Amino acid sequence: MVDNSNFLPTFAKISIVNSENKPFRKPFRPNFAPKPSNSEFVFGIQSVLETIRSGKEIDKILIQRELGNNEVLELAKESGLQVQKVPLEKLNRITRKNHQGVIAFVSAVHYAKLENVISDCYDKGENPFILVLDRITDVRNFGAIARTAEIAGVKAIVIPSKGAAQINADAMKTSSGALNFLPVCREESLYSTVEYLQNSGLRVVCCTEKAQNNLYKTDLTGPLAIVMGSEEDGITDNILRRADEMVSIPQAGKVGSLNVSVATGVVLFEAVRQQNI
Repeated sequence: MVDNSNFLPTFAKISIVNSENKPFRKPFRPNFAPKPSNSEFVFGIQSVLETIRSGKEIDKILIQRELGNNEVLELAKESGLQVQKVPLEKLNRITRKNHQGVIAFVSAVHYAKLENVISDCYDKGENPFILVLDRITDVRNFGAIARTAEIAGVKAIVIPSKGAAQINADAMKTSSGALNFLPVCREESLYSTVEYLQNSGLRVVCCTEKAQNNLYKTDLTGPLAIVMGSEEDGITDNILRRADEMVSIPQAGKVGSLNVSVATGVVLFEAVRQQNI
């Protein structure tokens, strides 16, 4: 009988170092966002039609470009819903199931009516404190802003019906549950909304780098609406022109600007400080 023990392989412990004799590190792998869960969207022509007819809050509907005019498109337009025509590949990335070229994203929140929020504040003897977000498209920024706004005592967040972040599970998670308590109002025209707020007795204050007025020298007491704009383009020009006042956050450093969720927190809590003096 042959003794195989002498032929067993041996293993050496190997340490990998780079050219500078530093320990090897795994290469960075980006953390890609997961696909939306089935609870966030419905797909298929009949399912989407029934969802629209049910009156559920729908953020947007994706329709395959090649479909042309169809019943979903017509009903969505009649209902004033946002529709995007996209290539088949985009739909397939969302779901591999038989979507029939149609996917609808259902909102995770029930949208409130702004006029009800304002009248409710006055009925309770409270000053309306409203936050208007002009084209904030990043879901996590939106969630972080909602969390800060709820803690600051904001009565409602106003977003445009088009060009705003989708309020999905990511937004709900980032808000740490704040979106369960803070009303969100979705408006067709933010310019008309600003007009309505002013006619309802609120001062509209826009936070923008273009402003000369120092935030900390501005009166933020009484019925108030704060407007914050997108990190890319800021606040729309016609809203800036309509505002009662424009303010900027003073900076001592060299970096160009703050993240919009951080800037929103600075402005909101300056208002809270003034209102509680």
